[in-house]
Amino acid sequence: MALQTAHIARRYRYLLLVTSIFTFLLIVMGGIVRVTESGLGCPDWPLCYGRLIPPLRPDAIIEYTHRFVASLTSPLILISSVIAWLRYRKVRLIFRPMLGAMGLLVVEVILGAITVLTKTPPVIVAVHLGIALTILALVLTAAITAFRLSLGLRSPDHLVYRGFFARLVLWMLAALFIVLLSGVFVAGSQATRACVGWPLCNGSFFPNTALGWVHMTHRFIVGAASILMIFLLVQAWRTQRQRLAVYPAVAITVVFFFAQAYVGALKTTHDFPAFLLALHVATAAATWAALVILVVLTGMSEPSVSESQSTTSPIKLKQYLRDLLTLTRPVVVLLLLVTAFAAMVVGKQAWPGFNLAFWALLGGGMAAGGAQAVNQFVDRDIDQLMLRTAKRPIPAGRLSPAEGLAWGLSLCIVSVYILAGFVNWLAALMTLVGIIYYVIIYTLLLKRTSVQNIVIGGGAGAMAPVVGLVAVTGRLDLWALLLFGIVFFWTPPHFWALALVRLRDYTAAKIPVMPVVKGIEFTRIQIMIYTVCLLIITLLPFVFGVAGIIYLIAAILLNAVLVVVAWLVWRKGTNKLAWQLYRVSSMYLAFLFFAMMADKLIIR
Repeated sequence: MALQTAHIARRYRYLLLVTSIFTFLLIVMGGIVRVTESGLGCPDWPLCYGRLIPPLRPDAIIEYTHRFVASLTSPLILISSVIAWLRYRKVRLIFRPMLGAMGLLVVEVILGAITVLTKTPPVIVAVHLGIALTILALVLTAAITAFRLSLGLRSPDHLVYRGFFARLVLWMLAALFIVLLSGVFVAGSQATRACVGWPLCNGSFFPNTALGWVHMTHRFIVGAASILMIFLLVQAWRTQRQRLAVYPAVAITVVFFFAQAYVGALKTTHDFPAFLLALHVATAAATWAALVILVVLTGMSEPSVSESQSTTSPIKLKQYLRDLLTLTRPVVVLLLLVTAFAAMVVGKQAWPGFNLAFWALLGGGMAAGGAQAVNQFVDRDIDQLMLRTAKRPIPAGRLSPAEGLAWGLSLCIVSVYILAGFVNWLAALMTLVGIIYYVIIYTLLLKRTSVQNIVIGGGAGAMAPVVGLVAVTGRLDLWALLLFGIVFFWTPPHFWALALVRLRDYTAAKIPVMPVVKGIEFTRIQIMIYTVCLLIITLLPFVFGVAGIIYLIAAILLNAVLVVVAWLVWRKGTNKLAWQLYRVSSMYLAFLFFAMMADKLIIR
């Protein structure tokens, strides 16, 4: 019976996951409608100006998109609730939340129609959001329960909160609920722009208008919640660092909460651009979702797991910080930053400004390091089997898996917000794409399943110069495609050379890299083929006229060296030559991007 329930839950959990995502998107779109004052972009309902296709006006498009997401979310909640009624009536943490979500959905639809057809006061708008947040919390509760069932874990009948930390999590949920409602009250009362600047309001600590006080009160509430959030983080650090489900959820919640405050401060000092307004809303919803997940996971903890049992032993701060740095693989990150900085020079055709370069490289470095840390968390089991990786912090036991995952995810999230706030939205978006590419496509989907793992996965590292380029240009162009292609084709021969040297390690870990699956001889041929492809693509910048003679000469010389070493690996195939290729290819990439910089700085 348990196995049958687990099998059904494997399919149902994905439906609940999709339902949770669309409910989240619905809240985000509703917030964007409020902050952009697009609620009356379509004055009638359910059509827009009596038409199925809205007019090409920003307010109409935003409002209609909101309705479209709502039209998908409602059926998903209905279907999920019906399935819960038919199959999960005995699983209380699925059946009851989905039944509640269905009931609240009816109320939400009615309120949504009222807000469109009438000019509602801010209180009604706040109630509308409060119901939407509650629906998301209920759906997430059911989704987490379904995921537990699919893993064969027992589902508790109730969420139990024992101990100081558990109660603190509940207090934080209530505080965040008030923060979000006060924020939507600010937007609904049109007080968003009443306070310019941060932390003061129009240069004063005490506003001189009613709307200013509405806005400033929201800031006071955020400040109080911030103190509680810091206290939550401290308690989690003291008592939860070994708990894989709880500790990363705490870290993500804290990061999103302060990212929300950070974006809120930025928008008041940058004349309220639409991008930051939308990002502020999305971050608020993400904070709520993360905290709800934390609350549910905390409530599902076994009663026998006390806070004293989950407390980690005292740490040596110097060693701890060194291990956190080691998780990010700084040598790999440094090479990626070289390509990113060179791309900035290429795009600017001059040295980039210090501030722009600092924030772009900091954000890019944190993204790459965070993705590497998450990768080491995922691979902690196979790292124990490989001589090269057995001494890494997680497999060696110096850091818990929860600490590694919390650290990696925190770096990834912070990196995106740094780039969004201090560089531009496109650089932040490309960075997010790179993180998802490396963590999900490469690490989770390809690394252990496909011999083409490193070929396809090479696209993650190839995003680094693209981010550097768009940081200074704000657009994607031919140079971005060429830079991506260079790193993409450089990755396979570079990594396969290492795989030849560490063949025994990869065989023991059962990682399907090329030499393990196809054999040593086939891998050497592939190295030679990809090296020739790399040679060709590195000449294209000159062919297309985006690079000059200095770059061409350097590319020819560097490719000559690389091709010779790759040919020797192909024909002679010793581990010594493979290791030489691995090291030469590392220097090759750095010098090639230095040549791009020189070409743009010397010949303008």
